Amino acid sequence: MDERRTALRVVAGFALLCLMLGVLAAAPRVIAPAASAETVEATRARLGIQAASMPVRERKDWRPPRKVLLLAFDAATAAERDALASAVPQARFVLAKDENAAVREAADADVVIGFNPQICNARIIDSARELRWILSLAAGVENCMAVPAVPGRNLLLTNMRGVDSAVIAEHAIALALALAHGLDVFVADTARAHWSRADAAAVPMQMLTGKTLLVVGLGGIGTEVAKRAHGLGMNVVATREGGSGGPEFVRRIGQPGELLSLAREADVIVNAVPLTPQTSGMYNAQFFAVLKPTALFINVARGRSVVTAELVKALDEHRLAGAGLDVVDPEPLPPEHPLWKAPHVIITPHTSSSSDLPGVERWVIARENLRRYAAGERMLSVVDLQRGY
Repeated sequence: MDERRTALRVVAGFALLCLMLGVLAAAPRVIAPAASAETVEATRARLGIQAASMPVRERKDWRPPRKVLLLAFDAATAAERDALASAVPQARFVLAKDENAAVREAADADVVIGFNPQICNARIIDSARELRWILSLAAGVENCMAVPAVPGRNLLLTNMRGVDSAVIAEHAIALALALAHGLDVFVADTARAHWSRADAAAVPMQMLTGKTLLVVGLGGIGTEVAKRAHGLGMNVVATREGGSGGPEFVRRIGQPGELLSLAREADVIVNAVPLTPQTSGMYNAQFFAVLKPTALFINVARGRSVVTAELVKALDEHRLAGAGLDVVDPEPLPPEHPLWKAPHVIITPHTSSSSDLPGVERWVIARENLRRYAAGERMLSVVDLQRGY
């Protein structure tokens, strides 16, 4: 009798489990809640994100999206993907995990979303004959601009301008402080368990308070660098294309053509310009020739803005006190490259945007832009295809 009751309990338990599984299978997909309008506006204001002057519905090729292609979307959680999908419920969302799948799925996609370099792939973009909009989840879009179809077809291109500005600015200031206080030397001594007062005496320590920092490119990243440098008590000057008005913590804003005259007086120079044909190779022999021998050069933008051989030469000849580089050219830097052995250089592997924060702003802005596109409203962070940023 006990055995029969036990068997019945097992059968009943199994039936209940099957019922529960059936209910779960039939349950609708849980969609992550969207950010409120207040959260979106607060995020926009904090990051300085601008809306386009013209509603997207006025573009000749606009239509409500039918298919959205997500490229190698490992960076997002399932909840974030669901939140994006919920912004355009009428569209079909497809995930491509490799280039060949992306090329196939792009054929009838209206929107392509992803990080660089996957999103700026000529094979994918050329195969996307219905493509209207490229949503880059990164700020830099020079790879997209290099695909002839992007400007040639006048594709809408948006980026994540401002999303990573604060953490990149911290990285720039950290590099400047590390070089100014000789930490490159002391880290090497630490790795060798070497206590050396002689090494310390040979390091030309600098105090940054009261010194002049030049921000080249007063955009989102440049403004955050300027704010932090001002907080250290530095005099901040900058260059920016068009317009001279700026934040009160920037003493002077010059045009790009004034770079050399401003660089002559700078103690720290931070490169924060996007990579365009105009900025490629702008830090060349002429630039390094005008710097103070005590100046520090920091690059958190793009490696190809620098003529690397001329930077190495300036460092080797002690015409430059040090360089903090999150980006280099070529990238990755080969082990035998002379830049590794140049004096007073700190190189980080293009990691300045990394942090312990979850980065929810990226998904808030991406979802809001999807919602705006579907509704035909003014888009956020539209890239000027003429300027390339």
